[in-house]
Amino acid sequence: MGATLESIEIKNSKIPFIFEEDRNLPIISMQLIFKNSGSLTDSKNGLTKLTAKLLNEGTKTDGSVGFATKLENRAINLSIHAGYETFVLELNSLQAQFDYAVELLKELLNDPNYTEATLNKVKTQTLGELKRKESDFDYISMLKMKEMLFPNTPLAKPSLGTVKSVKSITLDDIKRHVLTHLGLENAIVVMGGDINRTKALKITKSILDTLPHVKPQKIPTMKPIAKEQIKITKVNTKQAYIYFGSPLKISFDSQKLYLSKVASFILGSSGFGSRLMEEIRVKKGLAYSAYSRFNINKSHSYFWGYLQTKVATQNEAINSVKEIVEKFINKGVTQEELKSAKQFLLGSEPLRNETLSQRLNRAFQEYYHNRPLGATLKDLERIKNLKLDELNNFILEHNEISKLSFSAVTK
Repeated sequence: MGATLESIEIKNSKIPFIFEEDRNLPIISMQLIFKNSGSLTDSKNGLTKLTAKLLNEGTKTDGSVGFATKLENRAINLSIHAGYETFVLELNSLQAQFDYAVELLKELLNDPNYTEATLNKVKTQTLGELKRKESDFDYISMLKMKEMLFPNTPLAKPSLGTVKSVKSITLDDIKRHVLTHLGLENAIVVMGGDINRTKALKITKSILDTLPHVKPQKIPTMKPIAKEQIKITKVNTKQAYIYFGSPLKISFDSQKLYLSKVASFILGSSGFGSRLMEEIRVKKGLAYSAYSRFNINKSHSYFWGYLQTKVATQNEAINSVKEIVEKFINKGVTQEELKSAKQFLLGSEPLRNETLSQRLNRAFQEYYHNRPLGATLKDLERIKNLKLDELNNFILEHNEISKLSFSAVTK
């Protein structure tokens, strides 16, 4: 059976419920996803990431170790993580243990480990991460690139926070974030495995009943600036760490997403054989690896890429990226490149949907991006029938990706 979509009404709120029954293995997977609740909604930089870490510390009653022991004794995985736009509680267990796993999830929602000791623990962990990031030149270069592309927006700030912002976060900040974001109006439930629909709905309702109402919020759309620029950050290194990015005017719910997938694959996301890798590594020997992606989200979309080269060849590498992108736009791709892209994408896509978790994630992404369930399969059919002129016209329409901003961390 494929995934299905319906609504569950709880306290006069309708919550989307995505479900797929799969009896192949005696396991059940569930995700409680809160939209508009990720790091782009931070009232203090790093708050959402820190909230996720604290909720991973179990309940106040059992403590971190006690709660973790309960999970481990039944081979239950309960994890909390935050993205840019969403906040996710994920639960996985054997079918025989799932009722108990759900009770533990409810305990966590009703009794988070809100103690100063726990907060100080996760703060110390985060501050340690930030300290290590000071010598992570890839991380620094990526942040500088986002600062150039998205000035004066949440994307210009590190989602992990800064030393100053993390130190300033209080328990009240975390409680407020949970109470104002993790509620019914933001909730989406994704569930599947060795369980029938009737029981899945009953369990889901029992969890949703514990959630409060929240005021619906929306993350504003953030558009990257179209400006050719280079920012140099000087460090003591023998390599240049180069990130680049530019605008990409493709909506998250565009009917042409399949075209962007093929174009991105040929330009830089396919590894060996991509334009960037062939030109920069194979022909010129400027870098061990070079790649790019079309990053398309609800709140923001942009083109970005990365390479690492010698300090002495950083300017040549930057100019090469510019030339490759310009040629890609103006001359398009070849019939051979399109044929190779089709063969790979059509052949590999089924392998990306073999497991239950992969299929549930695909269904969620389709729903979240305002697309009907099964849209990904229809895209494969469109890719199969794609003509060269259609793809090259699409690429030519998106010449905004040539307005490249470069961030180079270098000596």
